[in-house]
Amino acid sequence: MNESGADLGVLGMGTMGANLALNFADNGGFTVALFNRTVEKAHAVREANPALAGRLVPTRSIAEFVASLKAPRVVVLMVNAGRPVDEQMAQVLPHLKAGDILIDAGNADFNDTVRRDRETAGTGVHFVGMGVSGGEEGARHGPSIMVGGDKAVWERLKPLLEPIAARYEGSPCVDWLGPDGAGHFVKTIHNGIEYADMQMIAEVYGILRDGVGMEAPAMAAIFADWNTRGLSSYLVEITAVTLAEIDPETGRPLVDLIVDEAGQKGTGRWSVIEAQKLGIGATTLEAAVSARGLSSRRAERAAAAGLFDIRTEPAAFEADAAGLAELEAALETAKLIAYAQGYATLAEASREFGWSLPLGEIARIWRAGCIIRSRFLDDITQAYEAGGGEVVNLLQAPSFRRLVEEGQASLRRVVAKAALGGLPVPALSAALAYLDDYRRARGTANLTQAQRDLFGAHTFRRLDAEGVFHHRWPAV
Repeated sequence: MNESGADLGVLGMGTMGANLALNFADNGGFTVALFNRTVEKAHAVREANPALAGRLVPTRSIAEFVASLKAPRVVVLMVNAGRPVDEQMAQVLPHLKAGDILIDAGNADFNDTVRRDRETAGTGVHFVGMGVSGGEEGARHGPSIMVGGDKAVWERLKPLLEPIAARYEGSPCVDWLGPDGAGHFVKTIHNGIEYADMQMIAEVYGILRDGVGMEAPAMAAIFADWNTRGLSSYLVEITAVTLAEIDPETGRPLVDLIVDEAGQKGTGRWSVIEAQKLGIGATTLEAAVSARGLSSRRAERAAAAGLFDIRTEPAAFEADAAGLAELEAALETAKLIAYAQGYATLAEASREFGWSLPLGEIARIWRAGCIIRSRFLDDITQAYEAGGGEVVNLLQAPSFRRLVEEGQASLRRVVAKAALGGLPVPALSAALAYLDDYRRARGTANLTQAQRDLFGAHTFRRLDAEGVFHHRWPAV
C-alpha cells in the first residue's frame, strides 16, 4: 500500500465486486482496499491473484477498511440490491467524513438511489448511484459505466473510472448521465432492452428448432453469419457460441440439456414497471419479462401440454437462403423497435425527473463493455446528433424509419407463420403490434374513452370542439 493509503475501496467480494476490484488494480493501476462481510473472501481474492497482490489490501473490519483509504475516501459498494445496500451504508457512513464519496455500483432500483441520495444529503458525504454493465468479464476487463449523482463529484471520479471502463475506438465507455438516480435508471432500461433482445433471439431459435427441425450446431453457423451484418452484437455473437458448445459427457449440444427456465434478478421487471408508470408502451420489453415468468412455471406448462387438443398448420418456415434472410430481417427489425421503446422510456424519464439525459451519449457508452452492445448503437448516436439531441421517437429518425420500412414485411410474415404454426413469439409479436399502433393516426382508444365515460363518468375530449365532455349515456 502506498504511504497515504489505498486509492479506493471495494466492499463486497462476490463475482462482480471481486472482478471490479481486480480491474481497478490491474487496468487502473490503483491500490484497492477490500472488504467482505465474510472476511476470508477478501483475503482469498488477494491470494488468488499474486501478480496484483501488491495493490490489493484485504481488511477485517469496516473500521479498518475505511481507515486504509486515503482522503477524501472513495468507497464502492458491490452488494445485492435492496436491504443489503442500506445495511452496508449504515455501517460505513459513520466512518466517513465530509467530502468522501460512497458509490452504489450494484444493480439498484433507481427509486432507492433517489432516496439514498436524499438521506445522505446532509451528511457531507457524496452518494453516487452507478450502473455497471458487462457481467463478470466486463467488470474484470472493462464495463460500460453509467454514473449518476453530483456532476462535480463525477469530475473527481473520472480519473478512477475512465482507466477501467471499456473502450470503443479509444474512447472510454463511461460518463455522467445526470443527478441522483439517473445512472441506475439508465442501467435499468439497458437491462429491459437486454431482456427483449434475448427473448427475441430465443424466439427465432425456437422457430429454427421447432418450426424447421434444425440442430443446434447448424443454428450456430447461422447466428455466426448474421453477426457479420446488421445484427452484429454481443448477444448474437454469444448465441452462436452457446449453440455450438458440445457437452463433453454426452457428446450432445449442451443447450439441448439445459432446463428451459430463465432466471431474473429484477432489473428487467423494474424497467417495465417504470415504463408503465411513465405511460410509455414498452410492450416488447414487457413481453420478454412475462416470457421469463412463464418459463419458470415448467411443471405447470408440462401439465398443460397434455390438456389441449389444438391443431395448428404445418410450419411454413424454410431453411433455404430466402427463409433465413426473412428471419434475419425480422429479428433486426424487432430489435430496432425494442431499442426505440427503451429510448422512449429514457426520454420520458428525463422529462419527468428533470434529468436532461444525454441520450446520444448513452448510446455511445453502450458501444463496448455492455451486454447490449451492437452495431446500430452508432446509428442511435448519429440520430441524436442529427436531431440536436432531441428525437421524438427513434422510429421517426430517418435511418431507423428506413430500416423498419425495409424489414417490416419480413417481421409480419414471421409472426404470421409462427402464429399459424403454434410457435410462441411474444416479443416479436409485441414489436410488430407496437409498430402498427404507433404509426396509426386514428387509433381505437376513442371507444375505450366512451366506455370509461359510461361506467365511471371519466369524461372525454372531442375532435370537433374544445374542452372536456361528459355524455348522458342510455342506462344499461
